[in-house]
Amino acid sequence: MAAPVTRQVRGGAVPGPRPPPVAVGPEGLPLAAGVAELPLLDARGRRVQFGALFRERRAVVVLVRHFLCYVCKEYVEDLAKIPKSFLEEADITLIVIGQSSYHHIEPFCKLTGYSHEIYVDPEREIYKRLGMKRGEEIASSGQSPHVKSNLLSGSLQSLWRAVTGPLFDFQGDPAQQGGTLILGPGRFMMN
Repeated sequence: MAAPVTRQVRGGAVPGPRPPPVAVGPEGLPLAAGVAELPLLDARGRRVQFGALFRERRAVVVLVRHFLCYVCKEYVEDLAKIPKSFLEEADITLIVIGQSSYHHIEPFCKLTGYSHEIYVDPEREIYKRLGMKRGEEIASSGQSPHVKSNLLSGSLQSLWRAVTGPLFDFQGDPAQQGGTLILGPGRFMMN
């Protein structure tokens, strides 16, 4: 069995002054123009620039498909188990970004137990500029320990949450794919 994620996130602050922020994409080219300036919304609807999340600190940014996605819900439930003390010791911030209305942040956090930073990109501009795929194709690299439900039960749970929730909507584009970014001053890595 693989070591828990909390044991993989280690280290302390990097000694010395940090380099100026330089965001590059997967091929080493500059990050899509203007991505850092794009707005996100927090749980109260306040605007925050995407680049402000990683300009002066290292961050693991998880862009989820949508808040009704059962795979995303179960993954975020596992992220919620990472103690803040581990992240602080490693000098890393954990951030989740969804693509729904900011009204869905609080219910999603209550559902998953997630207490780290979370924002939304309701227009999916960051997803688009980073070239994140759309579509329902399922690419499997093996069974993820984060996903506990099967396709049928997970889909039914998502549908049930959609129709019984106080704000009936799809909480984002169901075809939008997500991804994980490792960002920080002078760092950009996309998975």
